[in-house]
Amino acid sequence: MKLNYKRTFLVGFAFMAICAFWQMYDNIIPLILQNTFGLKDGIIGVIMATDNVLAVFLLPVVGAFSDRVDTRFGKRTPFIVGGTAAAVAVMMLLPLSDRLESFPMFVFALGATLIAMAMYRSPAVALMPDLTPKPLRSKANAVINLMGAIGGVYTLILISTLVGEGKRPSYFAVFAGVAGMMVLSVVLLLLTIREKKLAKQLAEEYPEENREENSGQAGKIGTEKKTMEKDVKRSLILILISIFLWFAAYNAVTTAFSRYAMTVWDIQGGGYANCLMVATVAAILSYIPIGMISSKIGRKKTILGGIVLMTACYLLAALLPNYHPIIQVGFALIGVGWAAISVNSLPMVVEMSRDSDVGKYTGLYYTFSMTAQIVTPILSGFLLQHISYRILFPYAVFFSGLAFVTMSLVKHGDNKPEAKKDLLEHFDVED
Repeated sequence: MKLNYKRTFLVGFAFMAICAFWQMYDNIIPLILQNTFGLKDGIIGVIMATDNVLAVFLLPVVGAFSDRVDTRFGKRTPFIVGGTAAAVAVMMLLPLSDRLESFPMFVFALGATLIAMAMYRSPAVALMPDLTPKPLRSKANAVINLMGAIGGVYTLILISTLVGEGKRPSYFAVFAGVAGMMVLSVVLLLLTIREKKLAKQLAEEYPEENREENSGQAGKIGTEKKTMEKDVKRSLILILISIFLWFAAYNAVTTAFSRYAMTVWDIQGGGYANCLMVATVAAILSYIPIGMISSKIGRKKTILGGIVLMTACYLLAALLPNYHPIIQVGFALIGVGWAAISVNSLPMVVEMSRDSDVGKYTGLYYTFSMTAQIVTPILSGFLLQHISYRILFPYAVFFSGLAFVTMSLVKHGDNKPEAKKDLLEHFDVED
């Protein structure tokens, strides 16, 4: 059984387009809200948390609904095509409303865009497992994550090269570049991936992979259900708290960095994107060595090392009164640290589950990570507004330091993962 890399890369175009959009959203929308509409950082934080609130409620509902859809194009393709078309149509109103300084138009366009993106995110992610045999999904997920990272870097390059200087540069070119990539990605997907035909072919080739996993096991699961031991439960709670804390630190920086760079370091135009691009590329390049390190010293120590690295770099950024080229090195190390955390954290949570509870524990992971991404833009925005922009990196140091403490107390869920059989498998991480 071998993975069809060509098909997987083509399926990955949908996720690449999604990641390109969210990179633009996190970087440009806060600048428009602040520089064009004069909103305070606390309000900006509330608005920037909206997408995560929508995600918590809409993604599971839309994903479950797409499970039951049956069209001649398949289950997921109609959502991907329709959602992308709607998102592209309304998102181009955002730079227009920025130029016209029309806040009602901006609010409408932003709300409609976020809803459109939420309507196809889950189906786009679900397309890969639909068209991949179960034993190959880990390797396929690596391909999908690599495509997503490419989408993020693409947007950062657009921002770095196309955004002019000044407090209110035009963002039309960046929005058009992302919209064009989204359209092209879906067109390529539509022309090359026949979802329904491939799903039927997969079911015929691997019938044993499509049987109901729990058939004949319902009674067994019900009768053998065990209560989690107290010390294991304590470790689970501690790692979930740790997940909340390091996402609170990291998401605060990624959401507010464009404003921080312009306000504190006086980086004009899209120059701030270079720092984020360095972090993203460093994360991509470090997945393989991080995987090797994890197989040698275990997941917990690797995560703790990543937290230390990120905390030290947050502290370095906090101590710099002005921009200095050394910060590029700091952001590269932040990317490495984040890779060390993201590669190992979900597997540690799942390690404490039983086979029948993997979905439940995965849900817990996302509940805590998404909650952090709802809370931290609001909390950090309030502090930026009422104290100073210079509070951003000390804020990240504080939450990252707390994450180190709670993670140090975790006693279960660790192991030394087996070395990957394929280099590409090192990109199999969760966002």
